[in-house]
Amino acid sequence: MIFTDQKPLNTAIGNVTFAPGSRNNWHSHKVGQVLLVTGGEGWYQEEGKPARLLKTGDVVNIPPHVKHWHGATKDSWFVHLALTQGETVWLEAVGEETYNKLQD
Repeated sequence: MIFTDQKPLNTAIGNVTFAPGSRNNWHSHKVGQVLLVTGGEGWYQEEGKPARLLKTGDVVNIPPHVKHWHGATKDSWFVHLALTQGETVWLEAVGEETYNKLQD
């Protein structure tokens, strides 16, 4: 975390690094989230939608209550700043089949 005290911006900011091939679980945010990609290549996917390849400089604005996941590609580190206000609801793991389909 860059800082956890939500004052003065009223948000937590995390500096998140994923090793190649790693990703987080499906999850959602009660208030939403913004991702600012600062390095490498990664994936972002909302439930029921195609995955989006992310590269340095990309920004993802995730609305409240949208189930999604993000993580590194198979061959690249992936780094982003995550601006998250409010609670995160953690859900099931992203299955190997779902993830491996993106690598072809």
